[in-house]
Amino acid sequence: MSEVLIRTEGLTKTYPDHNDGGEIRAAHDVSFECAAGEVFGLLGLNGAGKTTTLRMLSTALTPSSGTAMVNGHDVRSAPRDVRASIGFLSGTTGLYHRLTAREMISYFGELHGMEADHLKSRVDSIIDLFGIDKYSNTRCEKLSTGMKQKVNIARTVVHDPPVLILDEPTSGLDVLAATTTLDFVKGYRDQGKCVLFSTHIMSEAERLCDRIAIIHEGSIRATGTLEDLRSSTGLHYLEDIFRQVVTEPVA
Repeated sequence: MSEVLIRTEGLTKTYPDHNDGGEIRAAHDVSFECAAGEVFGLLGLNGAGKTTTLRMLSTALTPSSGTAMVNGHDVRSAPRDVRASIGFLSGTTGLYHRLTAREMISYFGELHGMEADHLKSRVDSIIDLFGIDKYSNTRCEKLSTGMKQKVNIARTVVHDPPVLILDEPTSGLDVLAATTTLDFVKGYRDQGKCVLFSTHIMSEAERLCDRIAIIHEGSIRATGTLEDLRSSTGLHYLEDIFRQVVTEPVA
């Protein structure tokens, strides 16, 4: 079995509920593993707990309880090592408007300590891969939504991290740009990298993910390969499987 690069056990995030003095559970008892050479899909509706879980793994949020290890580093005790090991794309990550696309990607490479010669060649290859070359010297504020998302993904992977955490990376992309992104993720997996991929688009999960976890109301409701999920539910299409899993009463 490939090396496990992400492992969560009982990962939980709660917030105080100021209305009744209780607490709101954004993520509860989340446990899963993601290995090198695997795309692990976190599938759920908006507000299901996907982003909260990914933000805890990126160290942007501190877990209320439970544990998480990323590339052998604990998210609580070694957050800097975790951040050095990952590329994290969040839907709330913005671009610096006054920087060009090339400057933006280069800047993140510099933040990760990349040497100048290696950084330049890496930026050139990433710009070519994502088809940004025509716009590489355009300020980010003047880019289309889809092109901005391409730049966001490029700056996420410029340092070639072993773990990639993507929160709905095709959001705002047209069909061709989304296909380029999904092909890049598959290529990244084929290089032996670990990819955690959240989405609410069933076709993306079917096409891309080696294993899938369905998260609903903050909790993991089902985990397995698509064939595992088909076998356990008796249903064929992921959309039908998802609907059944999230509407079943919790035991």
